[in-house]
Amino acid sequence: QLQASGGGLVQAGGSLRLSCAASGRTFSSYAMGWFRQAPGKEREFVAAISWSGAVSYYADSVKGRFTISRDNAKNTVYLQMNSLKPEDAAVYYCAADAKLYSDYPSGSGMEYWGKGTQVTVSS
Repeated sequence: QLQASGGGLVQAGGSLRLSCAASGRTFSSYAMGWFRQAPGKEREFVAAISWSGAVSYYADSVKGRFTISRDNAKNTVYLQMNSLKPEDAAVYYCAADAKLYSDYPSGSGMEYWGKGTQVTVSS
């Protein structure tokens, strides 16, 4: 089971750190990813990281602003979001899969999904 947390309301230009804690099984050997879905839009890929943390990929829209990381000892993956923009507002989900890809169109390719956490960015 994956549970995302850390969402909230932030002003444009601000920062948030999302966490995704795994329970019930260990995901230390899995690639992990963050996705988001805004109202009326498809789910989109945000970032993904390899099981070791050595490799990560980002959507162009968040490169240079967001950082994905993980702590396998804590079975947790993080998404540090800086310089937030109103268009970053969405429900953010974490996910896991045995394989890491550089992109996940509409979230396809991820096997395990957690419940989301809402991020709201005021302008």
